[in-house]
Amino acid sequence: MSNEPFLKETESYYSLKQWTGNFPGLVAGITTRLEGVSKAPFQSLNMGLHVGDSALSVIRNREKVASSLNFPLSSWVGCEQTHGNQIRVVNIDHKGLGATSYDSSMNDTDGLITIEKNLLLTMCYADCVPLYFIDKVTGLIAVAHAGWKGTVLEIGPKMLKKFLDYGSSISNLEVVIGPSICKKCYIVDNRVIDKVKKILEDEINLPYNLVEEGQYNLDLKKVNELLLLKSGLNSIQIHTSNYCSLCSEEFFSFRGDGGTTGRMMSFIGWKEPSYES
Repeated sequence: MSNEPFLKETESYYSLKQWTGNFPGLVAGITTRLEGVSKAPFQSLNMGLHVGDSALSVIRNREKVASSLNFPLSSWVGCEQTHGNQIRVVNIDHKGLGATSYDSSMNDTDGLITIEKNLLLTMCYADCVPLYFIDKVTGLIAVAHAGWKGTVLEIGPKMLKKFLDYGSSISNLEVVIGPSICKKCYIVDNRVIDKVKKILEDEINLPYNLVEEGQYNLDLKKVNELLLLKSGLNSIQIHTSNYCSLCSEEFFSFRGDGGTTGRMMSFIGWKEPSYES
């Protein structure tokens, strides 16, 4: 795929080569649904501790990915995602939260940001949009979970503001919009479209079209891109994956799997040289 920011490293994950190839020590990507131990309907590499799967299976799946990334599970940070726009700053004191127990996750959180090394920021998805952020100069990194609710709550622009609050220059930022449901596969109703219209009221080329009365195809990736552009980024600072979570059999899809399924995991973190084998 032309300009695709993700490259398949193993059957179990795609690496965000757009960045990892340019920033030594950066680990970033998204897992697939392949080569795990979870049983139906979560088969097989389910990374979500909150979906009703066996916790032991999820932990085994996570340990597999941790080994592949050479980034220990004890250094992961996970969240109780609530489809909101709450962003948490992560430091070394949060190391391991949500890694092996959902109860220890950072509560009510859909965005994580850190400057620290040896922390892997993680989020779970099954159609929603993963957003990855980096300041190419300072090394500040972040990840966010943008379903339609988080998108219309403008979690992307809110994360950009968080970077600026930390002294980042807008010109030094890049964002990657990760694998998620595509416009063709994502049908929503008037309730969602009304909220999208409200946040894009000045936009001429709207990222949706009417399918039938009260039903629309919505390009959720494009909505996030337009909001980021409105917030001051230019188009060369935003890179969007072509992969669709429903079209591809490699990913979990809440819609495609009938509402009961596993979760992929986005991840980003800086690895100290001592973590290398």
